[in-house]
Amino acid sequence: MADDNTTESEENATATATATAEPTSPAAKAQTPPQQVAQVQVEDRDALATYANFCRVTGSPEELIIDFGLNPQPIGVPKDPIQVKQRIIVNFFTAKRLLAALQMSVARHESVFGVLETDINKRVRPGLQQQQK
Repeated sequence: MADDNTTESEENATATATATAEPTSPAAKAQTPPQQVAQVQVEDRDALATYANFCRVTGSPEELIIDFGLNPQPIGVPKDPIQVKQRIIVNFFTAKRLLAALQMSVARHESVFGVLETDINKRVRPGLQQQQK
């Protein structure tokens, strides 16, 4: 399964590199030779996988801090604090490349499986909504 993730990550990086490397005007395309896309080797054998259904983004003028955690009560306001399990700190250049890769991946998923509804209240079955009140 790690190989599948590596391949998809490499495809996203390749697509992002391709998208950012292409000239925008027809005249620039005619003058610029085709660019080769570099394949980045990734070693993820020692990577730890953690599930998160909560994300908080904060930062400074130089970098973004992305915290991931598990919210055991996804509907309503949690009674207990959400424990952050992973913190990733990136510069804004990396954040922008991450944003493009995530947008591409979500768009691909939605084209196959349909639009993702991010408002949990619109996804919860009516019976569960009545129990929550």
